[in-house]
Amino acid sequence: MSDFAETLRAAKTIAVVGLSGRRFRPSHGVAEYLQRAGYRVIPVNPREKEVLGETAYPGLESVAVAVDIVDIFRRSEYVPEIVEEAIRIGAKMVWMQEGVIHEEAAGRALAAGLEVVMDRCILKEHRRLAKG
Repeated sequence: MSDFAETLRAAKTIAVVGLSGRRFRPSHGVAEYLQRAGYRVIPVNPREKEVLGETAYPGLESVAVAVDIVDIFRRSEYVPEIVEEAIRIGAKMVWMQEGVIHEEAAGRALAAGLEVVMDRCILKEHRRLAKG
């Protein structure tokens, strides 16, 4: 898909689609890690008002700041519409977490000029890059 290291290093803002305010959820732990690593994490979840001190938005197009990376914590069948939103807002990368796979949507994102990472954990990859 892409050599994502440079985009991950340069990114400032990551929108986490499906970010839950419940601490035991994987999305919450990953977002908390990303915040500690220096990223601004924007929660995108219509069921939340605020997560980790940031205002939550119902969708990517309502986010009030520029987004570098869209990190997807939703089931694979929801990925195409999220990718279309990511394209419309001018994101640089779409990152599908472990278990999130949608080849057609990945192809659409690539064709629109976005980098794509699929079926990988952004936390694990960030830690790996930081080590070496």
